[in-house]
Amino acid sequence: MLVEEVMSREVITLPPTATIENALKILNEHHIRHIPIVDEDNHVIGIVSDRDVRDASPSIFENDPDPEELKNEIQNIMSTPVITVHPLDFIEEVAAIFYDQEIACVPVTKENKLVGMVTEKDVLYTLIQLTGVHVQSSQIEIKVENKVGVLPAVTNILGRHKVNICSVLVYPDPKDDDHKILVFRIQTMNPLPIIQDLKKEGYEVLWPNMPGMTE
Repeated sequence: MLVEEVMSREVITLPPTATIENALKILNEHHIRHIPIVDEDNHVIGIVSDRDVRDASPSIFENDPDPEELKNEIQNIMSTPVITVHPLDFIEEVAAIFYDQEIACVPVTKENKLVGMVTEKDVLYTLIQLTGVHVQSSQIEIKVENKVGVLPAVTNILGRHKVNICSVLVYPDPKDDDHKILVFRIQTMNPLPIIQDLKKEGYEVLWPNMPGMTE
């Protein structure tokens, strides 16, 4: 899935000369956690998080009704340079950026201009859609040899039972480089007949593996 299919296109921004007070009001009013800082050409030159603003704000125990700290310009606390992504990047690449860089959002730019934002919440929602967990279904995990033709062979068995496949995930067996794990989410609440057929064909079903589901 591409970033442009997931990103938020309506992005609230601030210029670098805006005050911390401006940023605080926007964060609270719109219930957001990040504000991109852009110049007059809509180039992203920084980003400010709710934590940045909170750390730069005066203590709640101070009695000053108009603290000087809130009048400071946002460019004094913004993070720069900013990691950005392109609308045609894959959302999986964004997830890797979040993990590697320990950040929670990235601006999306095209021709160096801001066109959107992607957050951790967007990525998690996309993962839910890709895995099919939002659909009433059953999950089957199968250990298979890491060789050409295994996936269509397994899906052929599912096809014989005329069940709809909601999603398919493939990942390496963490204990065996010669095998992979296939994870199918299928639209049936009774996967037992399929599991029995898989086992008859010699496949190792890892899940479900409960009493009554053996040959």
